[in-house]
Amino acid sequence: MARDHLRVRGMIFHAYHGLEQDEIKNGQRFEVDVDLVLDVSRAGQSDHLRDTVDVRAIYDLVKKVVVKERCFLIEAVGERIAAGILGKFPVEEVSVTVRKPFAPLGGLANGTEIEITRRRSGA
Repeated sequence: MARDHLRVRGMIFHAYHGLEQDEIKNGQRFEVDVDLVLDVSRAGQSDHLRDTVDVRAIYDLVKKVVVKERCFLIEAVGERIAAGILGKFPVEEVSVTVRKPFAPLGGLANGTEIEITRRRSGA
């Protein structure tokens, strides 16, 4: 089976994940990238959306998790996104990167980031 990559990059949301009271009360910016591994050869030949994953549906799922759910850790946000994608879409593997560019670290930094990769059982 082909190992093609379909990516959605730079999704930006305002959400309320974190441990600090300020994060919970005021929220902050979160950035998400998703990398799907699947076989897109059929879609490439047919030129039909039904033969691939609709990236608008991926965006909607990510937005729902990031904006509507509440987590203390970005690890949990990434895990929920990955589980949702594997549960709903015909992909072999998904990598999810969640960035918190203004994480309260007590000093200067470009934020924090977690990247997780999950595979479908048997893939």
